Amino acid sequence: MTYTINEIFYSLQGEGYNTGTASVFVRLSGCNLRCSFCDTLHQQGTAMSLQQIVDTINRWPQAPLLVLTGGEPSLWIDAEMIATLKQCTGKTIAIETNGTRPLPAGIDWVTLSPKGAYAGGDLFPTVLTSCDELKVVYTGQDLSQYDHIKASHRFLQPCFVDDPVERQANLESCVQAVLQHPQWRLSLQTHRLLGIR
Repeated sequence: MTYTINEIFYSLQGEGYNTGTASVFVRLSGCNLRCSFCDTLHQQGTAMSLQQIVDTINRWPQAPLLVLTGGEPSLWIDAEMIATLKQCTGKTIAIETNGTRPLPAGIDWVTLSPKGAYAGGDLFPTVLTSCDELKVVYTGQDLSQYDHIKASHRFLQPCFVDDPVERQANLESCVQAVLQHPQWRLSLQTHRLLGIR
């Protein structure tokens, strides 16, 4: 079996709980949603065997964290892939998912970023109801819609847009939301601030 991989690269996790952690990112191609603010060019990819993926990841043996991302990685991953990655890389396996599909067993850290509050992100309902980290892209939506999701950590992240005035307004709105709802924490895209991937 092969997996369509957009890119595999080594960098720092830029968002959420694991911000600043040296990580290998495996970006799988494709997504089942069409969020208007999506900032990831994930559509293209190369077919790779699981062994090729493992060999590429192992170019960076020093990285403690392996992040499966996309697009939407749950469209393609399975229990065999997770077990093989864990056994053959020795890394903690994390996933960044929109939560519209169930996940296979064996994933160590689940970052759920539901998109149902946005046009194009509401094509499929969120089915996951628990995660390690709930990371919401904030555009001013009612936060009570996420109350039913069990999460060890809750993060609000201002929606990134190209227009600097709108971007600053989103940031200020997000800061105010966290001040009003302190069960949430602010997440910034520090990789953008640092100019890294």
